[in-house]
Amino acid sequence: MNRTDVLTDLRRVVGPRAVIDDAATLLTYEADGCVLDTHPPNVVVLPATTEETAAVVQIANRAGMPIVPRGAGTGLSGGATPIHGGIVISTARMERVLEVDVRNRRARVQPGVINWELSQYLGQYGYAFMPDPSSQKACTIGGNIANNSGGPHCLKYGLTTNHVLALRVVLPDGSVIWTGDGRQDGIGYDLAGVLTGSEGTCGIITEAWVRMTRLPEALRVVLALFPDIPSASQTVSTVIARGFLPAALEMMDHLAIRAVNGMYRLGLPESAGAALLIELDGVNDGLDDLLAEITGICRDLGAMEVRPAKTAAEQAQVWAARKNAFGAMGRLAPTYYLVDTVVPRTRLPATLARVGEVSRDYRLPIANVFHAGDGNLHPLILFDRRDKGQLERALLAATDILRESINQGGVISGEHGIGVEKRDYMDLLFTTDDLAAMAGLKRSFDPREIFNPGKIFPKGVGCGELAALRRRGLPAAELIGADTGSVSSGTWL
Repeated sequence: MNRTDVLTDLRRVVGPRAVIDDAATLLTYEADGCVLDTHPPNVVVLPATTEETAAVVQIANRAGMPIVPRGAGTGLSGGATPIHGGIVISTARMERVLEVDVRNRRARVQPGVINWELSQYLGQYGYAFMPDPSSQKACTIGGNIANNSGGPHCLKYGLTTNHVLALRVVLPDGSVIWTGDGRQDGIGYDLAGVLTGSEGTCGIITEAWVRMTRLPEALRVVLALFPDIPSASQTVSTVIARGFLPAALEMMDHLAIRAVNGMYRLGLPESAGAALLIELDGVNDGLDDLLAEITGICRDLGAMEVRPAKTAAEQAQVWAARKNAFGAMGRLAPTYYLVDTVVPRTRLPATLARVGEVSRDYRLPIANVFHAGDGNLHPLILFDRRDKGQLERALLAATDILRESINQGGVISGEHGIGVEKRDYMDLLFTTDDLAAMAGLKRSFDPREIFNPGKIFPKGVGCGELAALRRRGLPAAELIGADTGSVSSGTWL
């Protein structure tokens, strides 16, 4: 199919205003929140229904064009970057809460619903959607599901996968399935589990039944200040080891404290080496006693100061500082590269010590703002991307941090996904057989490799290449750099 035919068919399905093909506007879709690599799509389509989405996928199949699903574009791994051009399918127009079933504690939503807005909407019934990424005021439920997103409260409430009951999905051939009815589980294959976290490589979500969680009766928030990261990390491990399960345990180091102090005027002593944000939730009776025990642990392990947030306004201010800490980094540097990795809680001090060494080795400041409760680190490498040398050093520093995380018994992503950013590190964690099994699963959904190609697997390693690789018994790294796509990569233009 030529360009004119494809555009005509797309406009017939979704209407002229829902098809974007002018060069200037396409640039706004050339990347997600990871801007280290940018590629504009050939066309962007904004369907409003499952049926329109399926028709768009069928057109892409006839044209042999790759498809890249996109939510709000807040992802940080390049998962929504159209590296082969093609058609970006944006879910921005699918933004309705379709049904709230209070009796069964579930809601049916379209993928373009904003995370924060869903929780605000469910609040009128006394419920919330618990995954709460820092980008929750912008990110969408579809994107949360595609990346299996987390957030500060995943320590107690789990990742997005723990809150997905059933999915309506347009598969790569344009067919439409429900993975269940949102009420029963344990019947047949867990397709919702497979598709959650698949980063748009196996289909595009058009509806979801999600779990509604009852809002707690009471909250307690406290900010504990420590002289250094090791004492704060030891506090985290001790709190968990003694059987306590806070709703959240978040940590910021001295650089992050400096940044949020300047933006939110918290008045935190910049001599503090670490700040530990602790939130407890539950029934009101006994919560103050629990808070007293945990603050006692903080003081026993060297806290310089423990500040309770006594009012809802104070609690909101503390949380705003934490959730907007990444943005506050603009006070320290024009650009940052955010690394997402996980290590065992007990390995936090050693890993963060190595992060400090990496900072010195590459002469770049690195701030740390992270989910300490589950060891999900977010080192922010601060640099000026206008200086090519600094950009190169930032990328090398990120690689060293990822390798150290693996050495400490961790993994290369906690909640941001693999996308393009980390695909070439996958063979550090997985064997050739592991990768071949994953690629085989993708091929069962997407035999033409049309859905979000070039993501998750090492560069140039598609389903067929991994199968051959497995037979040859070669390490996946040997194929990195090959160019073996099976889609047209936008050559229709």
